[in-house]
Amino acid sequence: MDLKNKTIWGYRRENGRVGVRNHVVILPLDDISNAACEAVAAHIQGTVALPHAYGRLQFGEDLELHFRTMIGTGANPNVAACIVIGIEPDWTKKVVEGIAATGKPVAGFWIEGNGDIATVAAASRKAKEFVHWASEKVRVECPLTDVWVAAKCGESDTTTGLASCPTVGNMYDKLVPLGLYGCFGETSELTGAEHLAAARAASPEIAEKFMKTWTAYQNDVIEAHKTSDLSDSQPTKGNIAGGLTTIEEKALGNLEKIGKAVKYVDVLEPAQAPTRGAGLYFMDTSSAAAECCTLQAAAGYAVHIFPTGQGNVIGNPIMPVIKVTGNPRTVRLMSEHIDVDVSGVVRRELTIDQAGDALIDMIVRTANGRSTSAEALGHREFVMTKLYRSA
Repeated sequence: MDLKNKTIWGYRRENGRVGVRNHVVILPLDDISNAACEAVAAHIQGTVALPHAYGRLQFGEDLELHFRTMIGTGANPNVAACIVIGIEPDWTKKVVEGIAATGKPVAGFWIEGNGDIATVAAASRKAKEFVHWASEKVRVECPLTDVWVAAKCGESDTTTGLASCPTVGNMYDKLVPLGLYGCFGETSELTGAEHLAAARAASPEIAEKFMKTWTAYQNDVIEAHKTSDLSDSQPTKGNIAGGLTTIEEKALGNLEKIGKAVKYVDVLEPAQAPTRGAGLYFMDTSSAAAECCTLQAAAGYAVHIFPTGQGNVIGNPIMPVIKVTGNPRTVRLMSEHIDVDVSGVVRRELTIDQAGDALIDMIVRTANGRSTSAEALGHREFVMTKLYRSA
């Protein structure tokens, strides 16, 4: 496979980024604007609303994360244009201005002093204009490595560390040296393998940054709020049923996603866009699937790879999620959710190298327009991360 010259057909955005979908998003700034956004999406075909639970009385670092996620979601290259609706003007304008910095069409509306009906009417008219504009966007040929690819695993089992996660790692080992932007996260799920993760940093400074991030998660989140341990959470019931009895076992399989040779070049805050150029990045994220995917999409990633063992059904409204499994039972019982079957690895019928090539082929097909299983089944999970209680 000639990966150096491999191309896809994508949407070249105003800031040069490449998208693989062409969404017109109706984005609520806050939870009480969800109804207005969903009304606009119901009126205007070709739009997608992203309701969520937060945005009121947040402050400090939690508020900054909220803005970063909102702006990053609207700025994602899979979004052609964006309507932002909030309860009041100032925060709405802040998000609109952040998205507008990418050069893409965006407009903001607020409900205070207008009411739902007038706001929905005005936003619907503008959304219709955006749909007409977006519908005439044409795919152009782009290098495969211009598509940013994130990864996370879920409902892991013994086959995840043996087959599906190494498949993702093989893909990164092949594409990152050619200029791909990659991303992995799940801070808590590296527990027990944190020293191995630190050793894969591109420099001692980045290794120290990773360990500081991981230690803060352990001390400020887990140790501060756990009961006796993380039982019933890490590993999950599904992990245990699949043969993973400790978080350390889970972490060793999880880390297989970063391959054998690639080193990560920086440590990102949640929803933070990469700034050091092409390469693999670690992002400080929850291990909850929908939260992690939402944060990675907000950082600008256009395609997501999701290895699963026992079977996880997660999707994302703007970023296609490609499911990979090495579990023959999951392939048999949950085939409608699986895009790449690498169960041949555990039967010794497929090598990791061949599995990596199969995944790259599916990335190309997805980038060219193939709907993922999650998209076809209507999985559009969009879950914001909240750091602490609101005021």
